[in-house]
Amino acid sequence: MLNSILLQAAAGAGGQAQGSGMMSILMIVALVAIFYFFMVRPQSKKQKEIRKFRDAMQKGDKVTTAGGIHGKIKEIKDSVIILQIDDNVKITIDKSMVYPSANDAVESGADIKNNA
Repeated sequence: MLNSILLQAAAGAGGQAQGSGMMSILMIVALVAIFYFFMVRPQSKKQKEIRKFRDAMQKGDKVTTAGGIHGKIKEIKDSVIILQIDDNVKITIDKSMVYPSANDAVESGADIKNNA
């Protein structure tokens, strides 16, 4: 008789385990969806904007390098840019290390944080 009670309890617990297993899968799917919409999608959108900016760069544009150097584009070659940072001071940098200048971002309505 004890065996039959234990078997019935195990059978009842098995039905509940399937329901809780389904809930676990739904929670994991929900977490992946939340992660995608709050982390992955905004980052890829920002990368597309930067790529679009780099494709539209022209001679005379003011830019900022990844290292924080501000300058004006003097010449654009295939994968490098000649950047004038002061009178008679020009540097050659990789095209992938250029970002829009803070002034351009303010003019376009982007939100700039003060590092004060």
